[in-house]
Amino acid sequence: MTMTSTSPHPPTAFPKLTLTALVAFAAITPMALLVAPALAAQLGMELGIGPAQIGTYFFVENGAFSAASLVSLAWLGRANVRVVGLVALAIFIIGNLTTPLVLPDYTSLLFIRAFTGFGGGTLMVLSMVSGQDAENPDRVFGYWVVGQLVAGALGLFLLPHLFAAFGLKSFYLALGVITLLLSPLYRGFLAPASSQPSASADASTGRFVVLAILAVAAILAFYIAIGGVWTFASMAASQAKIANEAVGGILAVASLFGIAGAMLATYLGGRLGRRAMLIVGYAILLLSLIGLAMSSDRTGYTAAICSFKFAWTFVLPFIVAEVAGRDPTGRLVASTTLIIGTGLSLGPLFAGLLLGSAWGLSAVFTAATLCALLSCICLFASPKLQSTV
Repeated sequence: MTMTSTSPHPPTAFPKLTLTALVAFAAITPMALLVAPALAAQLGMELGIGPAQIGTYFFVENGAFSAASLVSLAWLGRANVRVVGLVALAIFIIGNLTTPLVLPDYTSLLFIRAFTGFGGGTLMVLSMVSGQDAENPDRVFGYWVVGQLVAGALGLFLLPHLFAAFGLKSFYLALGVITLLLSPLYRGFLAPASSQPSASADASTGRFVVLAILAVAAILAFYIAIGGVWTFASMAASQAKIANEAVGGILAVASLFGIAGAMLATYLGGRLGRRAMLIVGYAILLLSLIGLAMSSDRTGYTAAICSFKFAWTFVLPFIVAEVAGRDPTGRLVASTTLIIGTGLSLGPLFAGLLLGSAWGLSAVFTAATLCALLSCICLFASPKLQSTV
């Protein structure tokens, strides 16, 4: 997700192995979020925990995932990225393979998922920095999103069958084994090019502070909305009186709409005005959230959740590109991982607390709508720094 406006390397310097590695690891490491509706339902059923505890589970795992981004500031540019990759792979694989051993103890589960999430977050950072010097980072980021969505669609389709046959432990075992098989791809990790000098004298001024606050608020509010809604999407399906066996199929179809959204954004990037695409994407997102709040039957729910997934993945590349375009120093884009991880941690937590406090799902979707609207306003209101290079 870290992008720069120029590439210090020629196009041939970006190997196919690196593209494969960053897409593969970026797809597998956030799998808990990608299949959050199915995983949340299974956690509740098998462990007998409520919405607040489910929200806390995702808060802990995503929080550790995000913390890895902060720690990366200490080793980036100092440690060999492939050595870091091997260590992170070991943590992620061991964490997933040992998770079934602590079930069904909820407290132990939180500890082991925090450990695992840190390893996954480090792999995600390596995926992002490996792709930042590509000739066309917007397109690489498009592949990055598509890879995640394909993995999420497959997961949502297969997990109900896996859970029915083997229970919750099967998810973690499968995740560990698949990552083990992908581990040779660590050789594709690349160290980012040396940071360029500050591109603007404005970077230390009040104008940069305003940009930072608004840009961070835009991305954070966006992901709080996304994380809260997607985690409890299966609960909304139940309230719409949709049979449990049909929910996985609907969410898998929604993920296909997400793939279409990301692919369309990749195709349109650079061809049409970014601001126009942002307006369209945010408009669809807001309408889908209102639809989820109001839906009471299968047709309404299906239309709303498919529109939500499409809008989410369509507008995301333009949001990150807009932030990158406004900040020639690159400092904000480099911190995007941490902001996203924080939003994805807070979203399920806030939604779970709302539900645990006797508020209904309509309140969750209404709050998500307000967050999405806030995100749009902050993004468009943020100033642009003037580059002097």
